[in-house]
Amino acid sequence: MSTEIYYFSGTGNSLYVARELQKRIPETNLIPMVSLLDKDIIETSGETLGFVFPIHGMTVPIPVKKFIKKLHLKSAKYIFAIATRAATPHRAFIAIEKILKKNGKVLDSFFTLNMASNDPKFEDWHPATGEELAELESEVKNKLDSIQNIVLNKEKSREKDTNFTVPVNFVLERLVLLGMAFAEYDGAKDYFYSDSKCKGCGTCEKVCLSGKIKMVNKKPVWQENVKSYMCYACLNYCPAQAVQIKSKFYMNSYTEENERYPHPYATANDIAGQK
Repeated sequence: MSTEIYYFSGTGNSLYVARELQKRIPETNLIPMVSLLDKDIIETSGETLGFVFPIHGMTVPIPVKKFIKKLHLKSAKYIFAIATRAATPHRAFIAIEKILKKNGKVLDSFFTLNMASNDPKFEDWHPATGEELAELESEVKNKLDSIQNIVLNKEKSREKDTNFTVPVNFVLERLVLLGMAFAEYDGAKDYFYSDSKCKGCGTCEKVCLSGKIKMVNKKPVWQENVKSYMCYACLNYCPAQAVQIKSKFYMNSYTEENERYPHPYATANDIAGQK
């Protein structure tokens, strides 16, 4: 009757949720998705399977989609997913079910949790304050108490998402999803860079979950032949805030002016430990 929770987390929100859920569900194994991506087929052994991940570009992150496509789900009798997001609606569960249905499976339950934004490229962005984080954490814990009961009882829960805080019209949604699809295809070439504040500490290489970053002469190089997972770990964990985003897909990028957000309970070692 074991439970396996597979997670992906760039700056700690989803890692925090996965850890909190592990505390609530007995006999739960917590497994990072990235650690298994080099396998051709990923075998599961739990009767209950959970996926925990952030929303990227209003859909499922690149490595999560890659992971689920490789899953052999013979052991699974109950499957659930939890998405963490900052504000907008998303289509992640629809994308996951398209993959699962090829293996004769569906999501029995899915849930979306609002958490702090880790995306400092926008002009009006600011990292969540201590008060905002405390409020979000309280809401997440209350929601996880409910999710715990649903998962333990193997109940169906497929509620429509109405808890987003920033509505998005059809045109903008299409543009965002198209941008994410291009990022997956392009691999984020010429998207990140480091400025003169870089100290050559290597933290960005350490937390880079795709292996795209390589330190060369104490400077980070985003290798063109390695595709980015677009998780923003390098951006948010750089202690000098030297990693920046170029305005490739946007009118302007404000990362040079804005602060950063890693989850307060997730260290660079925690993120790097997924590899």
